[in-house]
This record gives sequence, C-alpha cells and structure tokens, in this order.
Amino acid sequence: MRYRSDPAQIRGSIAPVITPFTADGAVDHDSLRGLIRFQLESGSHGISLGGSTGEPSAQSAAERIAAMRTVAAEIADRVPFLPGTGSHKLDETLEITAAARELGADAALVITPYYARPTQEALYRWYATVAREFPDLPIVAYNVPSRTAVDLDPHTVQRLFADFDNFVGVKETTRDFEHFSRVLHACGRDLLVWSGIELLCLPLLALGGAGFVSAVANLAPAAVARMYDLWQAGEFDAARDIHYALHPLVDLLFVETNPAPVKWVLAQQGRISSPYVRPPLVEPTPAGLDRIRQLLSLGGELTEQIGAAK
Repeated sequence: MRYRSDPAQIRGSIAPVITPFTADGAVDHDSLRGLIRFQLESGSHGISLGGSTGEPSAQSAAERIAAMRTVAAEIADRVPFLPGTGSHKLDETLEITAAARELGADAALVITPYYARPTQEALYRWYATVAREFPDLPIVAYNVPSRTAVDLDPHTVQRLFADFDNFVGVKETTRDFEHFSRVLHACGRDLLVWSGIELLCLPLLALGGAGFVSAVANLAPAAVARMYDLWQAGEFDAARDIHYALHPLVDLLFVETNPAPVKWVLAQQGRISSPYVRPPLVEPTPAGLDRIRQLLSLGGELTEQIGAAK
C-alpha cells in the first residue's frame, strides 16, 4: 500500500505469479506463499496475481480474494502489489477491486471485459465506472486482445488518462509494437506502460515504458529483473544478452496454453505441489512435454539464477 500514493514507483519486472492448485484442484496457499518468497528472493520489483497466467476466469471471486490476501500478507509491503481484479462482469470486478483496496494493493490491474466485444465507448464507460468507484486506488487497464477479442484503442486510453487522476497506466499484451508507441504518443510518457509480451519487454524500455509483467518471470525471475536493472544502468548489451538468452523459456511458455507448461516445470522443481490446471485447460500432453524438456535444456540455466538481480 505504500506505493499507492506514488504509482510511478511501480516499475521494473512485476512478476505475474501463477495460482497453484493442489492435485485435486483446490487453491494451494502454501505453494503460493513459497512462490512469493521465491520472487522476492530473486529480485522481482513487484508482484501481480490474477492476470491471465493466474487462471482467474476458472476461479470464484471468493477464491481470488483469498489468494490476494495470502499474497498481500507474504509481500508485507516490501514491493508493489498489482493484483488483477477484472472480470467479464462489472459487479464482480467491483467486488474484487474493493477487496484488493482493503488488502493494501498498490494498484488494480483491470482486464478489458472478455467475450462481449464492447465498443470503445463501452470500454471507456467500463473503466470510468471502476475509476470513479475507487478514486483513491490507481487503476491500470489490462489490454490483451488475444484473450478478450477486443483491443483497447490508444484514443480510449488517452480519454481515460485525461479524465481520471487515478487511471495511471496500461499493461499492453499485444504483438503490435506500433500500438505501444501510439499509446505513449497519445498520452505522454507520464502514462505507465508495461509489456505483457515477453519479447517486447526490452524494446518497450526504449520507448519509455515502465517495465514488464512477463510470465517468464515465473521461471527465471532473477534474469528478468536483471534485464531491467541492466537497461536502467545503461548496460544495454548485457540487457540484450539476457533478452536473447530468455528466448527458449519464452517459447516454453506457449508450447501449450499458458500456464500449463510453467506449472509443469515449477512442479518438477518442487516449487509447487502439483501441475494441475483447471478446466478447460489441461496439463501438457506427452508431445508437449517432449518440447518443454528440449526448451528447458536450452534455457534452464536462467531458472537457477536466484538472487542475481540483487
């Protein structure tokens, strides 16, 4: 909560942590605590929970709030906490966002409502409602058109940024790199923009981005944080070295639907009790596991760099 009054401090590698489940499908709070400790020990600059990698649409509001409570307690205000609080339903979005505020979140990451394919005016009104409801809580839009079937237009972001003091940024998960530039051009570089596309994380920093919310931080948090720190220190070649070294792990994430490959690796490493993903997802197939093992052999050394970002 100590970053809430100055959300510009929410920079760097904000790790979007998975939601671990037990073998019978319950939220595994013990493993979740361990994952947060792993991220903090590895130098991640902040923590997110409840984005796409966290399987929020497969959980009830009560489960999501309970998981946020566990994470907030483990973080204990040491780094910024940016939980995903959005849903395709407005009442549920407001309920989860209210809980995040009470739990001390530094900002709320609110996904564009999925499936309905709202217009830009409808998206403006959606975010305007959330911003008005929580004037003391920084709101960050989460634009991920590959999952929601709607793209938050730069002009809509500009309207929200101009109209609401607490609308502070956007997590852009689009492979259209022009979109990143157009958002920053429309709003100015006071808007906080994080990349959710792994291979656009480093390029975004050149445009003035605030950092990244990259799923690969679940596997190699120290390396991802170090990449940001090196760029900020002007050690551009060293940052690029990490960017390219991460390629195999980035490919691993998407061998099958994220987060199933990540969960399998974390379970093999003993960091979570089970690789279980909730339906409609399934654990990796035998063919997928073969490819995951190949990619892990190419990039696995980065998963062992605990503390290198400190």
